[in-house]
Amino acid sequence: MKTIRKMMKDSKGATAIEYGLIAALIAVAAIGAMQTLGNSLHNTFTNISTRLNGASSAN
Repeated sequence: MKTIRKMMKDSKGATAIEYGLIAALIAVAAIGAMQTLGNSLHNTFTNISTRLNGASSAN
């Protein structure tokens, strides 16, 4: 009976799981933001490259 009461009072495992879930959520949000930023940067550099190639072939 004492063991069961002790287990009911121990919240370390639940706290660890909560921190793990928070870390996973932050990781998912960071990956999504990086993918969006990566696509935006890719489009920007492609645009710059196209303009530079057009300017160099015009001369």
